[in-house]
Amino acid sequence: MVTKIFIDGQAGTTGLRIHERLEPRQDLTLITLPEETRKDTNARQAAIQESDITFLCLPDAAAREAVALAGDADVRIIDASTAHRTNPDWAYGFPELSPEHREKIRTSKRVAVPGCYASGFASLVYPMVQSGILPKDYPVQCFAMSGYSGGGKAMIAEIESPDRAPELYSPRFYGLANNHKHLPEMQKISGLEKKPMFTPIVDDYYNGMVVCVPVMADIAGKTFSIREVHDMFQKHYAGSNFVHVMPLGTMEEMTKTKLTCNDLRDTNQMEVFVFGDDSQMLLCSRLDNLGKGASGAAVQCMNIMLGLDETTGLQ
Repeated sequence: MVTKIFIDGQAGTTGLRIHERLEPRQDLTLITLPEETRKDTNARQAAIQESDITFLCLPDAAAREAVALAGDADVRIIDASTAHRTNPDWAYGFPELSPEHREKIRTSKRVAVPGCYASGFASLVYPMVQSGILPKDYPVQCFAMSGYSGGGKAMIAEIESPDRAPELYSPRFYGLANNHKHLPEMQKISGLEKKPMFTPIVDDYYNGMVVCVPVMADIAGKTFSIREVHDMFQKHYAGSNFVHVMPLGTMEEMTKTKLTCNDLRDTNQMEVFVFGDDSQMLLCSRLDNLGKGASGAAVQCMNIMLGLDETTGLQ
């Protein structure tokens, strides 16, 4: 049986990447709308209700509207917007977080794809909290760097313009009021009692990101070794197809390490690193903001929902 797929918002950055991943597959058929009707409400509703699975690659308000357009149709929805990520009725699309997350994705009709920064953050903080190493009230700080594709079409056009402003060649801090749109899910999904302090940076390269969380043992009020933390991550992600805990280096190796942000571009892979010592640790997660942080995660969730090998189309 061939599964019918509709991508609502196919012209956007995430929608285009999902389409690229799905188009070669023989087990799927893509429902597409001509350019003149792709924003027409009636045409979109018909396509959503005809599909078996609809991907939403839309602004939040439009995503909520699309869910309403589904009505009582027997369609499963995978939403790549921020609209439903903290809604308990929706599955959170990060299956590696726990067997419960994976099972809810498998059985749900509504799945919210995590944000790119939130994916890296949750990959680090969720296991730390669940294992009891990090208290829920720990004052978490996070800083991260992403390629400019995360800013969508407007930022891509701005950065790639031949006459762009000189300051666009430099890394830029933003979200300086600590109000980034990923913060609600970063806090809720990771099980934190306090909103994290989050400092994102966008730089002059297309895709890829690193998310970093420093942890200080004296603030945590606990004694734990860097080896214990690394072993915990290895156990948590054991057997994962896409999340890999990287070897714990010696202090000399860590000192020489340069952690680049775009090594995993165009993949659905994620790498978790533990740096530092027993008193001060730096946890880092590297991924592609357009892969495991967006389109790759969406396709992975679709595979799980359809009972397929989750790596299908993502190798």
